[in-house]
Amino acid sequence: MPIADSDGTEIYYERHGSGPAILFVHGSGGHHAAWWQQVAALRDEFTVVTVDLRGFGKSEAPIPAHASKPEFDGQDFPGDVAAVLDAEDLTDVMLVGQSIGSVAALRAGLLRPERVSSVVLGHSLGGISHPELRELAAADRAEAVKLPVVDRLLTKAFQRERADLTFLFQQMGTFNVARMQDLRNLDTDGPGIEDIQASGLKVAFLAGEKDAVLSVKTVTRAHELLAGSHLEIVPGAPHSMYWETPEQYNAAVAELRRTLTAK
Repeated sequence: MPIADSDGTEIYYERHGSGPAILFVHGSGGHHAAWWQQVAALRDEFTVVTVDLRGFGKSEAPIPAHASKPEFDGQDFPGDVAAVLDAEDLTDVMLVGQSIGSVAALRAGLLRPERVSSVVLGHSLGGISHPELRELAAADRAEAVKLPVVDRLLTKAFQRERADLTFLFQQMGTFNVARMQDLRNLDTDGPGIEDIQASGLKVAFLAGEKDAVLSVKTVTRAHELLAGSHLEIVPGAPHSMYWETPEQYNAAVAELRRTLTAK
């Protein structure tokens, strides 16, 4: 069982296939197995790495001394990704984040610029610190919270037509100790646009046209502000594009891996 040591915490990960490397970072309800549709589709062309952040899936949920239950600091999650990169001695890696996992991905890329050449911010602004983007994202969130959680993530049509996959999607989170609130602290003291540009890291925004959590307008504005970034909007896709429309998602990720070259 592959394990990386992240400052004393055991981080579970898997490595599949061969070729240019892609490492997926899950969101608040996911873990390594959430990427089953990506691993099967991409492993013949790429090295595909999946990881469980601490408290998710098979990774440790650390319990500090004098505490009765696990305690998490979202600021530790980028280090978990970096630990896997180091354990596998990976270079020229494209990190792909999902939702708030994109925040961990971007920070990990900035932590390991010698290993990471590009970061794909899936359905997320990556925690970029910018007043205009913060305001736009807050407005999107205010609308999103009016919806039931599953309606924010999957379209109603998919829920009706694929009740089986909708149920499995909801069950994924039951394997995790950590929860959404444990991830939110990742947004604190995020990198500025100038920091990202100075790093030389290539950044792509990947979003769905029907994302009910983060609007196309907001993502497009982030792309405009981050000069040199890439923007990919997938028609008809929801927030959890990787799950509901995997063919379009996988095609977009594969094309980004082929075109976002090393620094």
